[in-house]
Amino acid sequence: MTEGINQGYPVAYPYIDEATKMSGFTMASDVLTCSLLRTLAASKPGGRFLELGTGTGLSTAWILDGMDKSSKLVSIDNERQFLDIAGQFLGADDRLTLVETDGADWVENNLNEKYDYIFADTWHGKYLLLDEVLNMLNPGGLYIIDDMLPQPNWPEGHDVKANDLEKYLDSRTDLFLTKQLWATGIMVAVKR
Repeated sequence: MTEGINQGYPVAYPYIDEATKMSGFTMASDVLTCSLLRTLAASKPGGRFLELGTGTGLSTAWILDGMDKSSKLVSIDNERQFLDIAGQFLGADDRLTLVETDGADWVENNLNEKYDYIFADTWHGKYLLLDEVLNMLNPGGLYIIDDMLPQPNWPEGHDVKANDLEKYLDSRTDLFLTKQLWATGIMVAVKR
């Protein structure tokens, strides 16, 4: 058993995990992060969920596992090869809408949308168009990011971007922010 996870994995998780490994995708979400995503999803019954950066759907599976039957999740990614894996194992879930698109285009075309839960796992909504994505958050909504502790796949200079992001989020008066030095480094904010 993985330390910190005291409940089972989502049904689709092992299949997505195997397909992820076979695909060569190396930026999958940490399982501890995924467990937290599921727990936080359960706090938003009937919620509107947004995932920026589907990848192969590993974190998507955990978010869906925590959602109730009346919740809806929009998950976007620009890589068809990886989005197809998510679609293969999760596409039958009518609570999920998978969208292949550029993150910037999607954000700019959906500025009036509102969400109760946003997991920003890509550049858009985290390092790019951050204010626009935070404006999509309903009062009481959760904004979640990970990979805030140094990672082996970080390009040179990325630590400066992560530090600047942390300082900026700290400076916002419309968010309550908690920083966790756990898993890959998670930040959870709630909109006031």
